[in-house]
Amino acid sequence: MNLGHEFDKGALVDNITHFARALRTSGLPVGTGQTVKAIKAVETVGLHTRGDFFSALQCSFVNRPDQMVVFAQTFELFWRDPRYHDHMMSMMLPSIRGANEKRNPEAGMKRAGQSLMGESKNPINYPDGDQEVGEELEVVSIGTTSYQDRFNSMDFEQMSTEETREAKRIIAELELPIKQLVSRRYKPNPKGRVSDWKNTMKMTSRTGGEIFKLGYQNPTVRYPNLVALCDISGSMSTYSRMLLHFLHSVTNYRKNQWSKVHSFTFGTKLTNITRNLAIKDVDQALVSAGREVSDWEGGTRIGECLKEFNFNWSRRVLGQGALVLLITDGLESGDITQLGQEMKRLQLSARRLIWVNPLLRWDKFTPKARGINTMLPWVDCFKSAHNINSLIGLSKVLHNSYDDGDKSRLMHTLH
Repeated sequence: MNLGHEFDKGALVDNITHFARALRTSGLPVGTGQTVKAIKAVETVGLHTRGDFFSALQCSFVNRPDQMVVFAQTFELFWRDPRYHDHMMSMMLPSIRGANEKRNPEAGMKRAGQSLMGESKNPINYPDGDQEVGEELEVVSIGTTSYQDRFNSMDFEQMSTEETREAKRIIAELELPIKQLVSRRYKPNPKGRVSDWKNTMKMTSRTGGEIFKLGYQNPTVRYPNLVALCDISGSMSTYSRMLLHFLHSVTNYRKNQWSKVHSFTFGTKLTNITRNLAIKDVDQALVSAGREVSDWEGGTRIGECLKEFNFNWSRRVLGQGALVLLITDGLESGDITQLGQEMKRLQLSARRLIWVNPLLRWDKFTPKARGINTMLPWVDCFKSAHNINSLIGLSKVLHNSYDDGDKSRLMHTLH
C-alpha cells in the first residue's frame, strides 16, 4: 500500500470524511459505507496521479450519471483549490471579471460551492502546515430586488441546496387560479336575465292564474377539475420534485378554486398520488407519495402510461371540462405510434391540454426528438416550467384560452 508523500494515513481519512460530508450537502446520497469504501479504494490505488485519485473517489461515491457534474465540481473545489471562496464570489458578482463578460455556472457547481462553504470550519488537513490562509469573505445579497429577480429566473437545476429550499418555500405560496365555467343548467335568480317560465307558472298557481310577477334565472357557474400527469423519469428528476411541490400547493391552498385536483406520476407505469398530495404537510405528503411510486428516476414510456390513464382514469376525472397539465420532457423510449394515438385521445377528452416541458428553457430548442415531434400537434398550449417565473406564468395561460405558448412557433419548424 503506497499513499504517496503528500498525506499521511490519518490526514487522508479525515480529508475523505470531510469530502464525503461536502458531497452529502451537495445533494449526493453518500453514506458511511461509501466513505469507508472510498478510503479503502484510495489506500489501494495510492496518490501517484491525480487521475487515479479522482477515479477511486468517483467509483466510490457516484452511482448515477447525473451525479457526475456535482461530484466533479466538488472535487475540484475541495482538493485542488483552497481559494474556493473566490469561485463563489465570481458566480455571485460576475461584473468583477468584466462588464461585458458573462459567466454561467455549470449545473451542480453552486451546490458544490455551498457545501464547501459549510465545510470551511473543517478545511483540508495539510500535514506540513502549508495550508493557505485567506481573508474570510461574506456577501449578503438576499432580500434585494435584483436578487429576487435573479432568483425567480434561476433554473431549478442550477440552484444550490439552500436556494432549492427557498424555492420550495416560494412555490408553497403560489396560486393557480382559474376562471369559472358557465354551465348549461340554470337556477332561479330574482335578478336574472333569462325568463324562468317554470317558476312563473308555479307562482301563478298561488294567485288564481293571474301573473303578477315574472320569474328569472341565470346559468350556474362552477370550477373545473385539474388533472396533472407528472413525469418522474431520470431526465426529469430535478424538475419533477419541484413541480410536485407546486402540485401540493395547488391541491391544499385554502383559497383553491379548482373543484378537485387529481395528480398522477408516470415513468414506466402510472401511479395515482391524489390522496397522498392531499396531506397538508408537504414533507409527509411527498414521503407518502414516494412509498406509492416504484419507478422513480427510471425509464420513460409515455405512450403506455397515457394509454393506462385514458382507459382506466379518463372517464373518472376528465368529466365536466377538466383541464390537463402534462409535465414531461417528451423523451419517449417506447412506441411512437402508440404515443401519437394516446395523445390525440387525451386531447379530445380534456377541455384543454397544456404541456409543460423544462427543455423549452433553451433559446435554441427545436422539437427534433421523435417523442416531442409526435406530441406537439396534439396539445393546446406548450410552456416551459424550469424556474419560478415559468410557474407564475402558468396562471396567465389558464386565463387566456387563446394562448398556445410556444406551440405555434415550434410547429413551423416541423414543416
